[in-house]
Parts: sequence; structure tokens; C-alpha cells
Amino acid sequence: MSLIKFNKSRFPWINDRVSTWLDTDDFFADDFFVKDRNLPAMNVKENEDNFEIELAVPGFSKKDIEVTMEDDVLHICAQKSKEEVEEDKEYTRREFSYNEFDRKLQLPTSVNQDEKVKAVYKNGVLTLNLLKKEEAKEQPKKVIEID
Repeated sequence: MSLIKFNKSRFPWINDRVSTWLDTDDFFADDFFVKDRNLPAMNVKENEDNFEIELAVPGFSKKDIEVTMEDDVLHICAQKSKEEVEEDKEYTRREFSYNEFDRKLQLPTSVNQDEKVKAVYKNGVLTLNLLKKEEAKEQPKKVIEID
């Protein structure tokens, strides 16, 4: 039985995050770069004619959110700050609130960037509808007659 906790990391004097970053087996893990970022949860659905992207962004209003598309990248960001002051007889309370996120998505070549993207914000969910190019849509099956 050991009374000393064994540290299996390569560099025990460095905290876990840096040690994990230096560990080549975990370096390319999907969530490494987003561990501490405040990114909204996202769903992506691919249909025959379009892609539908849903982001959970409760607490933001439409005016706080900006969506842009440039060079095959969909950029969704939001910023919200609030200052509240409450004064009473013998004290003053002052609170600040600040929220933001910034998310960039590489678009597939099948997205028609010339068409308008439809964006709807309802009940804390931002829904984006991106149309596909005509040539990217699934073509109906053709039956060839045999002579």
C-alpha cells in the first residue's frame, strides 16, 4: 500500500493542463482547444436541400447576435453586457454582467453561399438554414430501359 499519490504525468511539476498539452497522445483531441471556452451547444442537420444549424444561446437577444459568412466560413458571435445599479438607504450595490461567444464553422463546398441564409431566433435557440447548391442535391434515380 502506498501513502504517496503517484503522478503518472511526464512533468509532475507542471499543472495538468500544460502536461496534457505536452502529451502527444492527447494533443489533437477534439476538445483540447475548447475546454475553457463558453461555446453554445450546437446541432447540425443535413437534409436533401439544406443544412440546418441550431445553437442554444439563451439570455441573448437578437441584437446581441451577429452572423456572417465569408470565404467558406460561417461566423456566429454574440456579446452582451449589463450594468445594474441599486441604491438604498445605507448601501449601494453595483453588479456587472458580461457574456460572449465566438464560433466559426468551416462550410462544406455544397453550401450555396450566393443564396440568403435564413436565421431565426426563438426561445433561446438560433436556427440557421443554409441552402445547398443545385448540383449538390441528391438527383432522383434514373431507370434505364434495356433493349
